[in-house]
Amino acid sequence: MPEALLYVCGVYNLLFVMLHARFWRLLRWRKQLKKLDRINRGVMQIMNVQLMYVFAVFAALCFGFPHELLSSSLGRFVLGSIIVFWLGRLIEQFVFLRVQNRVVHWLTVGLFIGTVLHSVPLLLGLLAERP
Repeated sequence: MPEALLYVCGVYNLLFVMLHARFWRLLRWRKQLKKLDRINRGVMQIMNVQLMYVFAVFAALCFGFPHELLSSSLGRFVLGSIIVFWLGRLIEQFVFLRVQNRVVHWLTVGLFIGTVLHSVPLLLGLLAERP
């Protein structure tokens, strides 16, 4: 079961690739980023593209190496790092994006679900190892 949950985690990460690919349209970046100077405008877009890459790597790890993520020390470290990434993103939601907006609230719920979703396979895998 933990390995099957990692496939769900892979889908979750791919959904974030697709979400971030739409930021230019969803957030009206063509217009909004013009308000920034050239350097900050470029940095925003570079960070977004790099995040898409990170999410794609997370997905590839979940799809391609579920057994290794659960059974080896390195795999558990990588999976734990992914969990810390999503937990940190959830916490940052409250620090940097304190707005009363329904979409932001749903995103917060989604980030919480993602954090739990990635945590459960690791916890189940660790519990299965105990004598």
